[in-house]
Amino acid sequence: MLLLLAACTRTPRPSVGPANKYSDATIRQIGTAQDERNTAAILPFLTNANPTYRREAALALASVQAPAAVPGLLPLLRDPEPSVRRAAAYALGQTGDSTAVDSLRVRILKENDGQVRRYVHEALGRTVTRHSLPELWRVETLTDTARAAALAWGLSRAALRGFTSPESIRLTVLVLNSPKLPTRGRLAAVTGLSRTRGLDADLARLAETTLLRVAVKDRSYAVRAAAATTLGKLAALAPTTPASLPLTATATTEPAPTVRKAAAGPAAVLVRLATKDPDYRVRLSAIRALPFGPETYADSRKAVFYALSHDRAAVALTAAEWLLAHAKGESGASLAALADGNKQASVRVRAALLRAAVRHASPAARPSLVETIEKRYPTAPTVYEKGFLLEALSEDPAAFDFVRTEAFAAGQSPVVAGYALGSLLTMRRVADFPTARHAAFAAAMRQALAGGDVAQLGTAAEALADAKLYPETQAADVTALRQAQAKLQLPREIEAWQGVQQALDKLEKAPKPTPSPLATAQQHPIDWAVVQGVPLGQQVRLRTSKGIILLELKPNEAPSAVASFVTLINRKFYDNLYFHRVVPNFVAQGGDPRGDGNGSAPYNLRSEFGDLRYEEGSVGLASAGKDTESCQFFITYTSTPHLDGRYPIFAQVVGGMDVVHKLEIGDQILSVELVPVF
Repeated sequence: MLLLLAACTRTPRPSVGPANKYSDATIRQIGTAQDERNTAAILPFLTNANPTYRREAALALASVQAPAAVPGLLPLLRDPEPSVRRAAAYALGQTGDSTAVDSLRVRILKENDGQVRRYVHEALGRTVTRHSLPELWRVETLTDTARAAALAWGLSRAALRGFTSPESIRLTVLVLNSPKLPTRGRLAAVTGLSRTRGLDADLARLAETTLLRVAVKDRSYAVRAAAATTLGKLAALAPTTPASLPLTATATTEPAPTVRKAAAGPAAVLVRLATKDPDYRVRLSAIRALPFGPETYADSRKAVFYALSHDRAAVALTAAEWLLAHAKGESGASLAALADGNKQASVRVRAALLRAAVRHASPAARPSLVETIEKRYPTAPTVYEKGFLLEALSEDPAAFDFVRTEAFAAGQSPVVAGYALGSLLTMRRVADFPTARHAAFAAAMRQALAGGDVAQLGTAAEALADAKLYPETQAADVTALRQAQAKLQLPREIEAWQGVQQALDKLEKAPKPTPSPLATAQQHPIDWAVVQGVPLGQQVRLRTSKGIILLELKPNEAPSAVASFVTLINRKFYDNLYFHRVVPNFVAQGGDPRGDGNGSAPYNLRSEFGDLRYEEGSVGLASAGKDTESCQFFITYTSTPHLDGRYPIFAQVVGGMDVVHKLEIGDQILSVELVPVF
């Protein structure tokens, strides 16, 4: 017992472990040049005799993304070291310069290393144009699973950029049907199909049978979820004959819907996935994709009602949002009864059901629903619950005065003020918003501009730039926007600055977007002393109101982000902040000192796009565009390839992922601390 007590009271020593790569002074020099966006200082390292420095220079240029680096990167595709060739391909893909297409195509023909070939194919997918899209399949023969997976990634990267064709769909399906294709290859193929735009008939003709099989039988939840998303397009395109279901189902008594074999098309399979898949993320994706046409509505509705009472919060929220968007023939009273009757549901789910109730209620029933919400509002225990109720009120213009009062109340929380003004904008866009209240809405937007709150400023700018709301540009509005913009502090309030500038560019019909002022705003240099003190494998303990989450930092890939995060941890910056944004099956985001997504540290960081991919539990820095990262971070719930190379990854969840899956808006970050190594 004495030994145990001594162990418990021992003073923690600083973390020790393998040194990160920045113990090398030359790599620090390259890292500094990358952070300063000094392409000219990096280029000479591409021809250095040491392959480590050639590789590091290429990876640095992947973050810089300067077209001027392409001529120096192309020769590295022939480097004798595979790691250098891989880094060069990654950097060329990040640059996205179409002048690299021919060299990448030639490299694929000659490359013998399977991993490098995949990188080259991805880079080709990131650099092809609509005209050069066929280069993706002119250079590859599907002789083995490695080549099939490489092609899948190339096709997927092109699809994520909006470049698809009937032939690319056919080849993606062929790849997806390849025997023994690894999970990442299957995920790439299905993700590419899910991003197909404007070719739904070709997608149905070429991919439906394969997608139906994959959605039900694939062993990867991420693949099944992506397949469900794609099936949603096909279900809307050609709905199957529905089973005969009553429109009087309740959310508390119905068993899981039964799918008839006679209706084994996309709609029926989506119902099956929405109610029976073992992974909640697949059920969630299937609910989002459920068709809502007259032929399929009854089946979809029954699956949605089942999810409201039989599933976890994220799935129930998705079901409530489906009703908000697609409910037909539902009374406001019945939807409100769902909100009141399902006491186990989260406050966000109940508020979404109340919002659906207001939207779908008859004009005669709306006043009593609005009155109920307004009476409930003062007793809401958190600012986030108040925000959810304000969103519910946004469906009825009759609540305008109540919501406006909350938007500008003295001493109001910035969270509530932001929700309130956003709700006014939503309300103004309602079709039956009365003409007599247009002037009051305009006055509210001018008041928001004069007030200077960054969240309200962004909403007001969005409203003024909406041609449907303001068909004619008013000189007074332009002047008010410029005056509000001039008061913003850079770089801390860069997101608000950009929002206002986008509105100004639109109102003044600027020929091209106005450049960001960040080129001249002071940036936060990398603190190399802090970086060198972070060993590989360094963990962080994130204590939340739902439990503990363990992160492992990535100093090699994101030294600036890691140094900033560690410094803020040591200052207790994150203690008692909140998760302000949770998007089911996408991200949970927190670390904002304002609590509404508009806050920042006093500085911005330059983006670091290390050679990492967003998987379940990846931790990235939020941003408003390149080089605008600060203190806000997010954790992904699943693989999100469309974020790769666009948002820096600086850590990975290595424990407590079950806690991450339980997070909701308003959950608190109790403390964040480095885990000592004894």
